[in-house]
Amino acid sequence: MSIVHRFTGNPSAENYAWENVRPEEINFHEVQGVFKHVLVGPKDGAPNFIIRYFQVPVGGCTFFHKHAHEHGMLILHGRAKAQINEDYHELNSLDAVFVSGDDLHQLTNIGETPLGFICIIPRLEA
Repeated sequence: MSIVHRFTGNPSAENYAWENVRPEEINFHEVQGVFKHVLVGPKDGAPNFIIRYFQVPVGGCTFFHKHAHEHGMLILHGRAKAQINEDYHELNSLDAVFVSGDDLHQLTNIGETPLGFICIIPRLEA
């Protein structure tokens, strides 16, 4: 069954939120204060992919990791430094990134405001 999650946030107040989407705060030693919103995923009945929104605080970063699946990212707001294997790229709003499976990768917020990006991955489990 199809579903819509309407945007309920306020970008000018740096508030990003959607109806019936509960953000999950990620706090581990290397990653602090990152919020993940699953916009389309298993709870919505999506059989093949997952769309997520991440918000990274000023000076924060995502995990530096690799995995077998590929994914695509679209920077919505803020500035980022993307590390993909040994290469570095500065990213701005509306820049898009494809990360191949098994490539080491990480995004670091290098701006003065929160970094927000959409990340699309395949749905790996049933």
